[in-house]
Amino acid sequence: MFKSDAYHPDHFSCTHCRKELTAEARELKGALYCLPCHDKMGVPICGACRRPIEGRVVNALGKQWHVEHFVCAKCEKPFLGHRHYEKKGLAYCETHYNQLFGDVCYSCSHVIEGDVVSALNKAWCVNCFSCSTCNSKLTLKNKFVEFDMKPVCKRCYEKFPLELKKRLKKLSELAACKASPKPVSLNST
Repeated sequence: MFKSDAYHPDHFSCTHCRKELTAEARELKGALYCLPCHDKMGVPICGACRRPIEGRVVNALGKQWHVEHFVCAKCEKPFLGHRHYEKKGLAYCETHYNQLFGDVCYSCSHVIEGDVVSALNKAWCVNCFSCSTCNSKLTLKNKFVEFDMKPVCKRCYEKFPLELKKRLKKLSELAACKASPKPVSLNST
């Protein structure tokens, strides 16, 4: 018996090499094969169930998968053609990738889904990136100044006392000098 079909022992043989089959027999397009012959046919093997893939194949993470076996490493729901995100050899749906590895907004402390504003060595949601003084929305195209490690819009900066603006400018210049590479002279003898 194989897959509820009865076979005479002499007829239960590999389509390719004619050797008698065992319980390890594989079926491909209605024909039966022994494991060695089946493997030589180049039929892809699923990275999850280790069974042959007949039909649609997903190529990802350096392996081949049955469509229904290529799943999120966290929730185990199949991607079914939807986008996946890879990290350390595993695949994740967008929600779980963001939960596990996403940027956290400096302002609201939520995982950022969608675009990230990176400024002042911090990450913000697009809607949270604003002036720390007046809360007006900022973009990276707006001119802003760093004050107390937070962004301040040009309008609020102009209202700062003159002495504070001078100190901030001097600090900014010192930081720029430290960041730029210094020329190295090579003395030849």
